Amino acid sequence: MKELWAPWRSKYIYSRKKKRCIFCDPKDYVLEKTKYSFSMLNIYPYNNGHVMVAPFRHVKSLEHLKPGELKDLMDLVVKTKKVLDRKIRPQGYNIGLNIGKAAGAGFAGHIHIHVVPRWNGDTNFMPASCGTKVISESLDVMYKIYRSK
Repeated sequence: MKELWAPWRSKYIYSRKKKRCIFCDPKDYVLEKTKYSFSMLNIYPYNNGHVMVAPFRHVKSLEHLKPGELKDLMDLVVKTKKVLDRKIRPQGYNIGLNIGKAAGAGFAGHIHIHVVPRWNGDTNFMPASCGTKVISESLDVMYKIYRSK
């Protein structure tokens, strides 16, 4: 059996016991802030440039957002996509929400939108045969790319 060394994942494994909502007090890799929302790099990305966009207010579903909050959230999703288009030039996107624990929401109490850049051929044998996704850029590199002028 071959091993894939990924020591940075241990922080995730050991932190799963914490109840702190990562969206209520965002600290790491915050990219943009607006009046009601913010964007941040996902520290356990599905792909390079994976960004999450969330309202500051802790709400569990879209219908709990006020009209101004919902517009601000969606405007930031669009802005995030445009920045990623310019900075890393993906060939497509998966943009979506996991609402509720049954839908896979890791933080079911705080709604957030995933913006996942995609490229032709970015899926290979690793996830299918090894259950492992290879991310080619570090979070620090992606943060610098996103924030550069």
